[in-house]
Amino acid sequence: MAYWLLYPLSDHFGALNVIQYITFRAAMAGVTAMLIGVLIGPRMISILKRLRIGQTIRAANGTETSHKLGEHAKAVLEQHEHKAGTPTMGGVLILACIIISTLLWGRLDNNLIWIVLSVTIALGLLGMADDFRKLLLQNHKGVSGKAKLGVQFVLGLLVGIYIVTAGKFFPEHSTDVALPFFKNVYIPLSILYVPFVALVITGTSNAVNLTDGLDGLAAGCVIIAGVAFSALAYIAGRIDWSRYLNILYIEHAGELTVFGAALVGASMAFLWFNSHPAEVFMGDTGSLALGGALGLMAIFTKHELLLPIIGGIFVIEALSVLLQVGSFKFRGGKRLFLVAPIHHHYQRLGWAESKIVIRFWILAAIFAALGLATLKTR
Repeated sequence: MAYWLLYPLSDHFGALNVIQYITFRAAMAGVTAMLIGVLIGPRMISILKRLRIGQTIRAANGTETSHKLGEHAKAVLEQHEHKAGTPTMGGVLILACIIISTLLWGRLDNNLIWIVLSVTIALGLLGMADDFRKLLLQNHKGVSGKAKLGVQFVLGLLVGIYIVTAGKFFPEHSTDVALPFFKNVYIPLSILYVPFVALVITGTSNAVNLTDGLDGLAAGCVIIAGVAFSALAYIAGRIDWSRYLNILYIEHAGELTVFGAALVGASMAFLWFNSHPAEVFMGDTGSLALGGALGLMAIFTKHELLLPIIGGIFVIEALSVLLQVGSFKFRGGKRLFLVAPIHHHYQRLGWAESKIVIRFWILAAIFAALGLATLKTR
């Protein structure tokens, strides 16, 4: 919006010429998102408290579910009992900051901006429905797992179908997947690219959701991955840089840098209130949307296979749950970890919550650096 309002005035006010540069608008998007979040955050937290939209910690005794838990899982629940009542659905704050900032600083004639925004909002609404059922309707199961997966997968299929049928974003490699570490090596998926896109969006969305279990953990890791994918979007959108680094040039991808910066700024604003001890939790409203947004940025920069590297923490968290469930099911109730996701395993080992979070942030930064380093190995 600012581009259309201010850039035409650059003929009269030379300083406004900077509006045309993606780097400037991305920086402003990040700053704007953070300022909006920090300024309206206290008011939103107050509203959530007044509506009694607070985190529910299920008791570790006296329920049918508790008998299915291991002793370590019960102990972790007890460790989190002091968080009961903390406002959740803070993802509404994140979404508001992303939407306002992207619409303000992004070029609204860019289809990628609208696709990424629309799917992110849709995933946020799905998470909101889940949070609403859990918190206001007192239905601890929320939206059923099958229903959530179904909606996520359908959204992913729609994105995949659009990419394949439109064929204008990357006409040479619409259904190909770039192989990291190798120069100009692509895996041709043909029609299978559509379900592949759905798996990427669904998997990333749920992986971030699983990571959201300690104060500041998911938000901090999203910030780091968001910075990495914003850099990739900028590089992919510049023909000179993409050619130098031997990655696919995508004409309109550079504008996703603005969206990525807004995502990072919004997550920083949320982290301002979510840092230990948390004043608010993002809930599924935030985690499903943020995960999906990262997956979309990986898809539209044609770096889908860099996602497991840059988002290594999210992969580890998701794998820990899958391995725990598989071990329990096929090894007669034996567990690989004391508790899953794995951040609770370390919590049960006696690590302080803030120590776990900071160490996971460090690992997230290492994974992001490794992912970006692959660009120079081609």
